[in-house]
Amino acid sequence: MSKEAFLLEIGTEEIPARFMAPALQQFKENFSKEMQSERLAHGEIALFGTPRRLAILVADVAEQQQDLHEKKKGPAVKAAYDADGNPSKAALGFARSQGVNVADLFTEEVAGVPYIFALRSEEGRDVLAILPDVCERLIRSLTFPKPMFWYSKDIRFARPIRWLTALWGSEKISFSFAGLESGNVTYGHRFLAPARTVVPAAATYADVMRQSFVMADPAEREACIVALVQQAAAQLGGHATLDEDLLAEVVNLVEYPRAVTGTFAQNYLEVPQEVLITAMRAHQRYFPVFDANEHLMPYFITISNGTKEEYEANVRAGNERVLRARLADARFFFDEDRKKPLDAYVDALDTIIFMEPLGSMRKKTARLMHLVQTLADELQVTDPIKETAQRAALLAKADLVTHMVYEFPELQGTMGMHYARLSGESNDVASAIEEHYAPRFANDKPAVSLAGALVALADKMDTIASSFALGMIPTSSQDPYALRRSASGVISTLAAHNLSISMPKLSALALVGLANQMQRPQSEVQSELENFLIQRIRYNFAEQGLRYDVIDAVLAGTTRDLPGLWQRAQVLQTKLASPELTWVLTPFTRVANLTRDFVAGAEVDSALFINATENDLYQAVLAAQDAVDIGIARADFADVFSALFPLYNPIERFFTDVMVMVEDASVRQNRLLLLSLVKDLFFTLGDISKIVQEKK
Repeated sequence: MSKEAFLLEIGTEEIPARFMAPALQQFKENFSKEMQSERLAHGEIALFGTPRRLAILVADVAEQQQDLHEKKKGPAVKAAYDADGNPSKAALGFARSQGVNVADLFTEEVAGVPYIFALRSEEGRDVLAILPDVCERLIRSLTFPKPMFWYSKDIRFARPIRWLTALWGSEKISFSFAGLESGNVTYGHRFLAPARTVVPAAATYADVMRQSFVMADPAEREACIVALVQQAAAQLGGHATLDEDLLAEVVNLVEYPRAVTGTFAQNYLEVPQEVLITAMRAHQRYFPVFDANEHLMPYFITISNGTKEEYEANVRAGNERVLRARLADARFFFDEDRKKPLDAYVDALDTIIFMEPLGSMRKKTARLMHLVQTLADELQVTDPIKETAQRAALLAKADLVTHMVYEFPELQGTMGMHYARLSGESNDVASAIEEHYAPRFANDKPAVSLAGALVALADKMDTIASSFALGMIPTSSQDPYALRRSASGVISTLAAHNLSISMPKLSALALVGLANQMQRPQSEVQSELENFLIQRIRYNFAEQGLRYDVIDAVLAGTTRDLPGLWQRAQVLQTKLASPELTWVLTPFTRVANLTRDFVAGAEVDSALFINATENDLYQAVLAAQDAVDIGIARADFADVFSALFPLYNPIERFFTDVMVMVEDASVRQNRLLLLSLVKDLFFTLGDISKIVQEKK
């Protein structure tokens, strides 16, 4: 059986760059499903995509389907035949659905119950008879965020389709779609090779595209763009930092990349370089150039789509003209904003609504300042840091009403930092203003300074608490206010600064300023908020490699502060494969099972001990409690773990010599109280009964 390469290219008008990667991934996944469904063997799948095309090239596609031989189970015999042995409608329908005669059905038992079966056989069809329908289904299967109608209401795609190329080896695959007929013709670069081009065989596709000034492979284009940008930056005496998102977008904006360099006036460098970088990257898709000290140079690099040398000067001049206008606006905004100090903008925050029922950003600022104060007191922060954090909290949102942030929203916080310094604020206050947004995205670092961390915690907790107070709680499918990201930022900030505050306390403090806006009982909202933070801790711990049962154990304990949870989890994780775990887990499990429903309401009375073993256990518990307290004071939970070892033998002797559930109520109560002391001591680490010991 021969094998040939298969090609399907969908030629379109320019597709938005952000659609490309998901569409190509869909293309591959949907093709694999089709091949499996059609029983067609194939080799490696290669994806190609440019603004004007989506293509898939598959090696070694078999010339024929695999023959089908399968046994299909039908209804039970009692439902398939009547009392006289005649086939029922169920049997007739099953035979018809499997394409066999009812006389060919046979019976087999499944778990002692007889069922009818059909042996279905189907000879494999020729690949050229199958692929036309496959191609049409593949095109229809691709989905996009904003598809277009252009041929009919039944046809939807990212952009109008203009040609279809489909081949198996050198054989054309003929099918119709959206008024187009497929063939072996494609089109190269819109301007450098606009004529029709024949693809003689599927395997030659990439070479044909290169000859037509199209780098169809996105990975090849990316490598080319990286090399072009680095080379151009070096020729300008600097280097370029290749932002991943910008690079991914530019890769899908061009078919045949060429680097064009440009320059702008030196005096624009007086504007903070973050503004210039944002204007170049976010608005113009340019790559900035930096010197050895990471200072911005008055150059940029843009990737054009195959510009010829004779037009390069025009392209450069056009890009310089557009950027000049952008930078002139930025310079104007910067000069206007500096005419008054940053704190003069605070009152104008009344004009920006935070959340409709909760009022303005000015009111949020007031809550931030109060929450920063209470957090600082709770965490026993020194006065200088507290004062810095409070001043930063006052100014944190002030830049939202500046001209610059209105035009460049991406720069909120960053411009606040610059304007704070220009207004005479300390560097610590200015840095905290910028840091309070951190972490801004996944894998971003939390605030470095403690003052910045306090404002970041207050800001994120206020946003989360406000949403919960209004009943806007994330669901499994929706999180419009990105509260999970904010909660993850809270957790990473607490972890980075080793801040010991319990989740109930943190939740309660965040809700203080929202008491009058509660739409439900505060205790209910606080419980939901606490659980939300705990779930983020669970997710954070899992990301860092902690085992699920270790996470369950520490979260089921009484500790609710992040450093304490993390320290306990690390100790338990390291002990998972050790024999020491048995010395802790075995006695605890016995104690926990016996006291599961017992509520301790008194203290152990040693005068009620009857058996010496009771007193031995009691004395061992007191000694262990002292050792545990020392370990906790030093935050050394390995020592806490070790302090529980000596309880193994006293607990074993206790259960051997003592009957707990005796008829004497006072003795029974006292023995359960003693076991509750033991359980509480073990709960210093968490509910370790949730640990699953590895079988040996």
